[in-house]
This record gives sequence, C-alpha cells and structure tokens, in this order.
Amino acid sequence: MTTRAYPPPGLPDWGRCGVMGILNVTPDSFSDGGHWLDAGLAVERGLALVAEGADLVDVGGESTRPGARRVPEAEELDRVIPVIRELARQGVLVSVDTMRASVAEAAVQAGARIVNDVSGGQADPAMAKAVARTGVPFVVMHWRGQSTEMDRLTEYGDGDLVAEVLGEVERQLDAAVAAGVDPAQIIVDPGLGFAKTREHDWALLAELDAWSVLGRPLLVGPSRKRFLGELLADPATGEPRPARARDDATAASAVLAAAQGAWAVRVHEVRASADAVRVEAELRARRLAAGQLRSGRSGERG
Repeated sequence: MTTRAYPPPGLPDWGRCGVMGILNVTPDSFSDGGHWLDAGLAVERGLALVAEGADLVDVGGESTRPGARRVPEAEELDRVIPVIRELARQGVLVSVDTMRASVAEAAVQAGARIVNDVSGGQADPAMAKAVARTGVPFVVMHWRGQSTEMDRLTEYGDGDLVAEVLGEVERQLDAAVAAGVDPAQIIVDPGLGFAKTREHDWALLAELDAWSVLGRPLLVGPSRKRFLGELLADPATGEPRPARARDDATAASAVLAAAQGAWAVRVHEVRASADAVRVEAELRARRLAAGQLRSGRSGERG
C-alpha cells in the first residue's frame, strides 16, 4: 500500500489526501472563465467551495489554458489580492496561483499561505528568491513553456516518460533550492495537461506513486483536463466531452491519485472529489487496521 503523504511545515495534516478548490478570477479560463471575475462573486464562490469540502482554495488571476496570453501584472494583482485578503480574513486556507514573484509576495502579505507556480519558478527568475523570503510552501510544477507554446513542447524521449518528467522536475527543484528555497517548503506537481499529450497524461496518472522518490508532497491537477474529455468523447461524433461535463471523471481521477499517495488534488467542483478522497482514506485506514490485526494473530500463533 502506498504511504500517505504528509504536508509541508505550517500546513494542516488532514489525515488524507486534501482537496484544493480552483477559483479562477479570470475572463478566459478554459472551463469557467468569467464566472468569478467580480471580486464579490469570487469570494462567495471560495466560501462555497469550502462549504462543499475544499480544504484550501487556489486563487488565480491569469489563465494558463493552452493558447492563453499573459495579462499585465497590475491587472493580475487587481483580480486576486482583494479576493485573497477577504477569504483569508474569513479563515480560508488560500493558495495563490501565479507565475509572478511580485504577485506571490503581495498575495502572501494579503494572507495566502501557499504559492502555486505552474512554471515552478522558471517564468520569473525572481520567484524562488521571493518564496524563500516568505517561507511559505511552494508548488513546483513540471513546466516546459508558456501557454502559447506548450502544445508544441510535447516531444519526449523514446524511453521512460515518467523518469524523464521526474528528471526535469528534479532540475527545477535544484534551481529553487539553489535560490534559497528550503526543500521542506516544496510541493511537486506532474503538470497534467501542460506540454503533455493524452497518452502522457495517462502514463503519469498511472504511476503517481513513482513521485515518492522526490520525498516531497505531491499535488495532482486532473480537473476537466483534455485527456478526460477525449476518453469520454461522443461515440457518434468523436467530439470530446465538454469541460464542465467531466467532473465525475475528475472525481475518479482524484481518488486514484489519493490511492497513490497524493498530498492533494486540485479540482473545479469539490463535492464529489471531497467525498471520494474521504472514502479512500477510510478504506486505507480499515485495510491498515486489518493488516495489523492479522499480523498480531500470526505473532500469537508463532
């Protein structure tokens, strides 16, 4: 049985895989762009995610969907800081989803307790040093390039894909640590859907337990991704299932990630995934207890 991941210092131990609710304060995110662009609505949505079972809320002001172009720094700050400040004031554990060091530092000052950088510190050379100064946990995701080019960066070697992605992430970790980030702060993310084909995503999802070699908590983000839409394509037309109709498949992916030791899963709709990881945790505890009981009985017979 895969060992359960423990959180970085300063974060709660939920005793199971956590659920990170996605809050996109953007007009153009791939499945919910524009829904929560108003700060008041965004705060309401964040609180609703918590009520549905989210352990933390990831607030982002810049879309990273394939083809998305970057927004000005001032606009990103205007989108996320008021939302983070109010959610934190109301006791929500908040993560900021940003590739900019300036946004990360402002978000932490506003109450964010995690920096989730899909570039793993590569998009902004100042990011790792900024995270080191704040001392908060830092999500380092496997990343090869910006959204406008990532679909052209899907060429990997002919060998072990998982080992290749792990190797690239290890180099990202080394760079972060060299810039002053404490290894204990780091959370890793395989980057499903980022510079990956459908086959790559499935290969990574099938071997999430391999990431234990890094010795860091693992965040997995399968939510509404293309590989799920293509799997569930309309049999008559071949059209991928629409993004907002992939939440059941997302919950299935979440429980599979939890069973392989993921620290948390990142999802748009929370309730089904929150229920799923709790079922996995209960089953894991029951199996562990049954194994200990059998071991004790065996020892008594011996």
